[in-house]
Amino acid sequence: MVSYKQIEASNALLNDATAPRVSVFVGGTSGIGQLTVRALVATGASLRIYLVGRKASEQRTRAFIQELRAVNPRADIVWTEAEVALLSDTKRVCEVIRTKEQRVDLLFLTAGYAPMGARRETEEGLEVAQSLEHYSRILFVRLLLPVLGAAAAPRVVSVLGGGLERASSVNVDDLDLKKPGNFTFIRAQTQYVAMHTLALERLAGENPDVTFVHSWPGSVNTGNVWRGLQGQDPNSWMAWFVWLVLEPVIRLVGLLSSSDEEAGPRHLFQSTSAAFGGRGVPWEGKPGVNSLGKPEDGLFLVNYKCDTTPNVKAMHVLREKALEKVWDHTQEVLRPYL
Repeated sequence: MVSYKQIEASNALLNDATAPRVSVFVGGTSGIGQLTVRALVATGASLRIYLVGRKASEQRTRAFIQELRAVNPRADIVWTEAEVALLSDTKRVCEVIRTKEQRVDLLFLTAGYAPMGARRETEEGLEVAQSLEHYSRILFVRLLLPVLGAAAAPRVVSVLGGGLERASSVNVDDLDLKKPGNFTFIRAQTQYVAMHTLALERLAGENPDVTFVHSWPGSVNTGNVWRGLQGQDPNSWMAWFVWLVLEPVIRLVGLLSSSDEEAGPRHLFQSTSAAFGGRGVPWEGKPGVNSLGKPEDGLFLVNYKCDTTPNVKAMHVLREKALEKVWDHTQEVLRPYL
């Protein structure tokens, strides 16, 4: 485990020269994204942050932006409205950012929620949680690669479940879980995590100048479980299960993992430290190993302790069984928006 003192020491080195000058936070209006934005702004560095979120979150986000500007008047926070479950809106936002910025140093992706209850699809025909947690995130990376490539030490951090992949977690014959009986909360979440890791690993291999992190944050209660029940009967068995069982479990696990107060600084560390790939704020500790088990750049699966967890056995099986099918399928879904 990387101690919190080490985290604080590393983050204390962030300044105008070392902090990400331009960042894009997709889902930075709540939870891990918001906590990390707060930690980044608190460095006092001169920077610009694009906060991408839904119209419904605009009012409270603007209040959050005022708070950030009071903490650091040198921080330029740009509210950017988008419904990123829609790939068409994801494309629109990326085009806006690319017209305004010649480089992006950090792309931080957290939009998503637990896919509880019945399957729900966007107007584009994609299951909502899968679009948020996989397709939209990969599309953000693909469309922003030109400006990420222009940065000195570009980094993509996707917060979901890096290191939790299981060898049997991908149904290659039903990648969108559309067949009757295949869509359940556990099956969907484990499949989305593994698909996302495989696609990120492929992107990391094709873009060696960009550092990729797939982070598992442990338990931070962001309200995503309840968002997964939107449109469901509040008196349904699933709602009662969340209230009586799942939320207490989340709180208990949260006591055993890092606190909300630590989560922001820890994810800022993941976003800036040379512990992952050698680029970023200098790191004298043990270097992290990538998803191939090597102490070099690539994709890093990082847990809430900021330890890398390459998950070698499961990843070997997934590469052999599912990588090409997941990649081809993902590109087919994204093709109209590229």
